[in-house]
Amino acid sequence: MSKAFDMELFLASVLSGSHTTRLRHIRQAKAIQIAISDRWHRDNPWTWKQKHFEWFLNHHMNRYAESTRYYFLLTVQLLTKRLGKSWKFSH
Repeated sequence: MSKAFDMELFLASVLSGSHTTRLRHIRQAKAIQIAISDRWHRDNPWTWKQKHFEWFLNHHMNRYAESTRYYFLLTVQLLTKRLGKSWKFSH
């Protein structure tokens, strides 16, 4: 049995803002993690590629409101920053 990846610890170095904002990013990052894990069986962000984020934003989130997709885009940008990548996404 493997230990679940701690998304809160992973994002701790890049999170800023109010407590509510930090909690939202953590909650959304966990939702992203679940979606990518279900689709590609990759639950560790260090194994994610740009295509995983593109799929999440363009296909998984297409049924959500524009405002919801925007907030998830902000979380994706934080994850990308934490991974040290220069990937750019548009929604």
